[in-house]
Amino acid sequence: MTDDRMLARIAALLRQAEGTDNEHEAEAFMAAAQRLATATSIDLAVARSHADQRTKAQTPVQRTITIGNAGARGLRTYVQLFVLIANANDVKCDIASNSTFVYAYGFAEDIDSSHALYASLVMQMVRASEAYIGSGKHKPTPTITARINFQLAFGARIGKRLAEAREQALREATRDRKRRPGTAIALRDKDLELKDFYRETSQARGSWRATSATAGYSSSARRAGDRAGRRARLGSGQKISGARSALNR
Repeated sequence: MTDDRMLARIAALLRQAEGTDNEHEAEAFMAAAQRLATATSIDLAVARSHADQRTKAQTPVQRTITIGNAGARGLRTYVQLFVLIANANDVKCDIASNSTFVYAYGFAEDIDSSHALYASLVMQMVRASEAYIGSGKHKPTPTITARINFQLAFGARIGKRLAEAREQALREATRDRKRRPGTAIALRDKDLELKDFYRETSQARGSWRATSATAGYSSSARRAGDRAGRRARLGSGQKISGARSALNR
C-alpha cells in the first residue's frame, strides 16, 4: 500500500470515529487507525528488504514539525503528545529548547502517520482541557497548573493506547510468517537503519523534559486528563490532507 492510500484509509477511519457517539466504537476506530499505520509500515519495510535497489524515497528522512510560536504557553505538553505518537510509529525526535518545533527522523510513511494522528489528537486535547478549566473543577489549583497536568495525562494515555494497538499489529504480522516471510528480519533491519540514520544526522545536545520545575502538580487534573485521553477519538473534523500542510518538509 502506498503512503497516500494509507492516509486515505486512515481518513476514512477518522470519519467513522467522528460519526459515532459510542465510546467503545470510537476506541475501536482509533486502534484500527494505528494498526493500519503499523501494518502498512511493516509491508513497506518488507518490500524495501526485497528491493534490488533503493531510491531516495525509500530511505529515512528528517523533517521539521512546527509545534507553536515562541513564548506560547503549553508547548511542552504539545511536544510530549507528538513524541508519544511518534514513539508508536518508529519515529525518533529531537526537540527545540523552547519546544517550538521537533525534528522527526524516520521513514516517510511513519512520519506522515504520526503527523496525521497528532493533528487530530492535539485539537481534542486542547478542547478537552479548556472544557475542564471552564467547568471550574480544577479550583483552587491555578489554571495554568491544572491545564498542564490535564494535558500531560491526556498525552500519556493516548501514548499507551497507540502503543497497545501497535503491539497488536506487530504480533499479528510476525505470527503469520507464511503470509509475511522475512517480516522479523525486515523489521530488525529497519530499526538498525533508522538508528544509524539518527546517529549520523542528529546534532541534539542535552535533554528535554515535558515539565519544568515550577509547573506544579495536580492529581485531580491528571485524573481528568487521563479520562479524556481514554475517551479521545481520532478526528477533529478536518481532513488529513489539510492537517499535513503544517508539516514542513
